[in-house]
Amino acid sequence: MYDIVKSQKSFETASADFETAVKNHGFGVLHVHDLGNTLRKKGIDFKESCKIFEVCNPQQAAKVLAVDMNLNMALPCRVSVFTENGETKIGLIKPAGMLAALSQDQTLRQVAEEVEASLLKMVEEAK
Repeated sequence: MYDIVKSQKSFETASADFETAVKNHGFGVLHVHDLGNTLRKKGIDFKESCKIFEVCNPQQAAKVLAVDMNLNMALPCRVSVFTENGETKIGLIKPAGMLAALSQDQTLRQVAEEVEASLLKMVEEAK
């Protein structure tokens, strides 16, 4: 269910390039959690960098919620740009697999597959 790719870019560049790719694909960034800085501010000795991007395509989200309002808890999609042992990586939990675990509705499956394809393109562009 995970899709994680390595990037030759710096953490900062990959983060900025991912944000640009999100916008280029008609999605929006709702929020960015800077997990690394948050942990360090709490006094935790955390050496890695990690930003979690909450991204959403409003039309696709509306389709999901029209079928099953309970799935609001699975939205928005989250994509992480992070470092691990000196390498920059970009990863996500694939929406199609996650949604399949939550619903058997065919309409939702199609939406999740479309969103997943878009997210994977964004990641590829940012890496």
